[in-house]
Amino acid sequence: MDSDEKTTDTKYGEARKFDANFKGPIHNRGCTDVLCCILFILFLFGYFAVGLLAWSQGDPRKVIYPTDSRGQFCGQAGTPMEKKPLLFYFNILKCASPLVLLELQCPTTQICVETCPKEHLTLLTAKLSLDRKKQDYYRSYCKEGTNFTKMSAPDILSQGLCPAMLIPSQAFTHRCLPALGTLKGVVVVGNETSLAGDAGDQVNATQLLDAAKKSNLVVEARQVAMRIFEDYTVSWYWILLGLVIAMVVSFVFIVLLRFLAGVMIWVMIILVILVIGYGIFHCYWEFASLKGVAGADVTIKDLGLQTDFSIYLQIRQTWLAFMIILAIVEVVIILLLIFLRKRILIAIALIKEASRAVGHVMSSLFYPLLTFCLLAMVIAYWAVTAVFLSTSNEQVYKVFNISAGEFTKNTCVPESFSPNNFSAGTLDTECRFAFYGGETLYHKYLIVLQFYNLFLFFWCANFVTALGQVTLAGAFASYYWAFKKPEHIPAYPIFASLGRALRFHTGSLAFGSLILSLVQIVRVLLEYLDHKLKGAQNRCAKFILSCMKCCFWCLEKFIKFINRNAYIMIAIYGKSFCPSAKDAFFLLMRNVIRVAVLDKVTDFLLFLGKLLIVGIVGICSFFFFSGRIKAVEETAPSLNYYWVPILTLVVGSYLIAHGFFSVYAMCVDTLFLCFCEDLERNDGTAERPYLMSNNLLGILKKSNDTTKTVD
Repeated sequence: MDSDEKTTDTKYGEARKFDANFKGPIHNRGCTDVLCCILFILFLFGYFAVGLLAWSQGDPRKVIYPTDSRGQFCGQAGTPMEKKPLLFYFNILKCASPLVLLELQCPTTQICVETCPKEHLTLLTAKLSLDRKKQDYYRSYCKEGTNFTKMSAPDILSQGLCPAMLIPSQAFTHRCLPALGTLKGVVVVGNETSLAGDAGDQVNATQLLDAAKKSNLVVEARQVAMRIFEDYTVSWYWILLGLVIAMVVSFVFIVLLRFLAGVMIWVMIILVILVIGYGIFHCYWEFASLKGVAGADVTIKDLGLQTDFSIYLQIRQTWLAFMIILAIVEVVIILLLIFLRKRILIAIALIKEASRAVGHVMSSLFYPLLTFCLLAMVIAYWAVTAVFLSTSNEQVYKVFNISAGEFTKNTCVPESFSPNNFSAGTLDTECRFAFYGGETLYHKYLIVLQFYNLFLFFWCANFVTALGQVTLAGAFASYYWAFKKPEHIPAYPIFASLGRALRFHTGSLAFGSLILSLVQIVRVLLEYLDHKLKGAQNRCAKFILSCMKCCFWCLEKFIKFINRNAYIMIAIYGKSFCPSAKDAFFLLMRNVIRVAVLDKVTDFLLFLGKLLIVGIVGICSFFFFSGRIKAVEETAPSLNYYWVPILTLVVGSYLIAHGFFSVYAMCVDTLFLCFCEDLERNDGTAERPYLMSNNLLGILKKSNDTTKTVD
């Protein structure tokens, strides 16, 4: 790579001039972007106020416990419903109504009960029965205070005090749903294909199946979540051990990269190809082994959405899809390696230089732990506040016409409700709990508070990331511009850089984070609009929305790139965000070919390193949790979904590897900008020697005309 690859067009600013007094990050600097710093602090106070308001109004019990028609929590300790943990539906067939999708509640009376019905029994049969136990049994599924013995069956039904019949049921996600099954391929409930009512009407088991599915629509996600939670409770220590192993592997890899950068890069490339190749082989082996197995040829489309995700691993199409995806990834990586084979040597030299920098600033390897802790605090605060905000609605009661379902939009108060006010004197209506909402100013602007919570989450998370980037950039810039290494490297460069960032540049970091957060919140709003307009048939609107989503995705990536390089310039020169972003962009444009050749190829190689660590941890966890290793089959926990700990470990190991490799990536980006400035500031003479390593000098066909070269 020759010096003519450097663009000298003046529209990208003048090249840096030689400055004999420049020794790296400037120490004599002042506070930058003070106004944005004040704005950030004010918004943080507002964020804390929203959190306190949400915690005072919210009630997470609404997520945990089911609620009856009066809004009472079933099974909640310290309440009259403590010993009644299950929700019972008077008429489960009403749950097949489209109203379930609109109101997220079945339009039938719901009460809390101790146990689900175990036998088929009608109201008239129980009333006429001389068996006192049978009457008491039926009364336990009526509203409290019902005079079961003195009232007639028609009066009880007209006032909606008891269900017309009891159906054999079983508890499912704390709800009593029909005990459906199959007998010789026919849907049955309690071994019966249909159940008779008092009026001689027949209720088909298939009808109950449809109603059960609809009633369970709202709680389907909760069911999956509970199973996943159970898996975490029995496998958390194995997951923790796996994450520790991923951390050790990442650390060992980074240390080896410090001393054997060239060898490790080539070993990494070969291992990534082999790991993906094994993945292709395993998918083909699973695909071939399912040939001829009953039900294995069912397509994913025909199977539909299943809560038991292990079912998908029992059909051939799933493994075929995995095999095709891995094969495409393998081919793409191999082609990139072929076309970039010459540039990889230059990128390896830059990684070697980064390895030396990390070796002299070893504390940089532990800085991601601080970033991780800060991000964990931000995520935890956002999640808790979001839960309390979403559960801070009040109980809303609506009038339901038992026979016709009229006046469903009228609200009511259970304590003062009178059917005469709504149904012209009939007793065919009652006041029931509908959903959680509210009419107060707080409830009207609840969605605004949710977006504010999300926006501040983005802003704080981006600020923490920016703080880490500018801290590492300042430390590695101190390394590069030290003429004699390590003598001229300042003591504790990480702490010195962190102190400068917090003392002088909190406003600049908040400014850059704010710009990125605004783009991210716009992307969330676009996703929200897309979700709301999903049923719309306007293709033009869908096309425009898709284009906007794509444009803002590209804009977010571009802003992240600009911010990252702006933070490097802030760490070195101590300027405000906008001038730093401008200087960084112009410097990159003056060296645009080197950006494409060196920086991006290096990023690709570091990405392969992350991929290798994720692949190793993922394959090992798959064999362990799926019970494929006979030696540890008894040790592996029994799980509902064995993919839960595997996926957790894959994501966790990637984040851990990304944390370690982000140090290298930031080091490479910082050294790259310093390297570009070095070429502009100096010319290799005795008065203006290059500060880059001899290795880089040799690759660039440069030399210092002095005997005092850089180590």
